Amino acid sequence: MTILLETKSLEKHFKGLKAVKDFTVEIENNKIYGLIGTNGAGKTTVINMLSGVLKPSSGKVYFQGEDITGLRPDKIANSGILRTYQNLRLFKKMTVLENVLIGAQIHKTYNNAEAIFELPRFKQEEKGLHKKALDMLEIMGIKDFSENVAGSLPYGAQRKLEIARILAASPKLLLLDEPAAGMNPHESVELISIIKNIQEEFNLTIVLIEHDMKVVMGLCEYIYAMAFGEIIAQGEPLEIRNNPKVIEAYLGRARVNAENK
Repeated sequence: MTILLETKSLEKHFKGLKAVKDFTVEIENNKIYGLIGTNGAGKTTVINMLSGVLKPSSGKVYFQGEDITGLRPDKIANSGILRTYQNLRLFKKMTVLENVLIGAQIHKTYNNAEAIFELPRFKQEEKGLHKKALDMLEIMGIKDFSENVAGSLPYGAQRKLEIARILAASPKLLLLDEPAAGMNPHESVELISIIKNIQEEFNLTIVLIEHDMKVVMGLCEYIYAMAFGEIIAQGEPLEIRNNPKVIEAYLGRARVNAENK
């Protein structure tokens, strides 16, 4: 398998605190990976570094063999790495379709003059982007809401909209930060099916942060487990489920929380 993304000794320090230490992974093409750990383990900090939101304190990130360490988020997005956030970041006063069109326009080639005067290339591209946006909404099962204001959708549908917007930008690597957060059990099961389908249909590589272990075990082919900023275990789902370090990290945190109540 081809290595799509590789990190070497990636670290992030905040005023002396090492939030992420020696994060070294290889992400292969067309696979779904999980990144798990208790709150504060460093998972979102890793995603922030991979997507350019945070610059690493040290270490390297390579994407398709190119060094992308410390590049701006827009440069990284244009290269094909796109992400969701723990908290929804939709344009809630715009329609569902308009939200997805914004994602689709990341690869537009027409210039401002062509748009202002509605020249042929602009019209042709906009027609294609409009169709692509509707296709993504259909894949996510929310096409019927295309003319609704995004903020009026139920929470689960808003999560789907966020993924549809990213799919419209044609990602090569999709970083999903807690996509099942706030979903009910039925919505979580549906999400597993949707993510599997889009991964297969678009030959995507996906890195998933998620606390819902049913989602993680139902989706991921390989899992990295973190605690206190470090990788403590890696392997296939069954290996991780039975790994003593992972069990201790989760049960130990649960024990501390119980004692503090």
